[in-house]
Amino acid sequence: MSFRVLFFILFLLQLSVATALCDDVDLAKLFNDRKVNGTLLIANLAGTKQFSHNEARARQPFLPASTFKIPNTLIALDEGLLTAQELFKWDGADKGLAAWNRDQTLSAAFKNSCVWCYQELAQRVGTVRYQSWLKKIQYGNGLPQPDLTTFWLNGHLRISAAEQMRFLHRLYKRELPFKATSYDVLRRVMLLEEKPDYRLYAKTGWAGMGQKDVRQVGWYVGYVETGNDVWFFVLNIDISKPAEAAYRQQIVMEALKLKKIVQPD
Repeated sequence: MSFRVLFFILFLLQLSVATALCDDVDLAKLFNDRKVNGTLLIANLAGTKQFSHNEARARQPFLPASTFKIPNTLIALDEGLLTAQELFKWDGADKGLAAWNRDQTLSAAFKNSCVWCYQELAQRVGTVRYQSWLKKIQYGNGLPQPDLTTFWLNGHLRISAAEQMRFLHRLYKRELPFKATSYDVLRRVMLLEEKPDYRLYAKTGWAGMGQKDVRQVGWYVGYVETGNDVWFFVLNIDISKPAEAAYRQQIVMEALKLKKIVQPD
């Protein structure tokens, strides 16, 4: 092989890497306009089309917060500790949010990010079963520690945006070791929006919500089924004040429209 050919090959490889790491200008603007730091990954089912903002941050692990309700629901269903008709009975004590101060169906508990409901569920599952399942599904660092009822909120469990993306792909393809009935129930509770041209399945998360002197990180993860493809998205942002929590859904939906994945309103 001549020196010129070798040089050309190396040049193409460098160009390929540089292109892969290049920030998407449209996505960057969505973050810059709101003056928030975060990352967003968007990819279709085949992986042939991808868009990203801040790939370095996408490799950084964070607490999953309520996005952990996705695998948590599947684990409890598969273990027979939860049913599609589940009713979590409110004990009458103030749980911090009006939406939590009532009995909750599984669908309501998932959509309302009901912390006390999933803490009750965690007591049923137990640390040993969590350790086994998190290892099997390769979820983040797989550490359900130190406290059984808070490890996904302020414990040791961590997952990156890139890992969330891989998890969502495997979830959609049903490559994870869960029963078909468990997948079916999760799919029903994850459905957030149904329009003529798409169906949106998603979950929010907010680590450190309302806590002082703690890094607060907001998540929005899920997928969109369109007429001819499936698109996955994973976003996380730093939240410095409560009003910024709304940016999670705003940025994702604007990005999906900018990339013509869903139609503008």
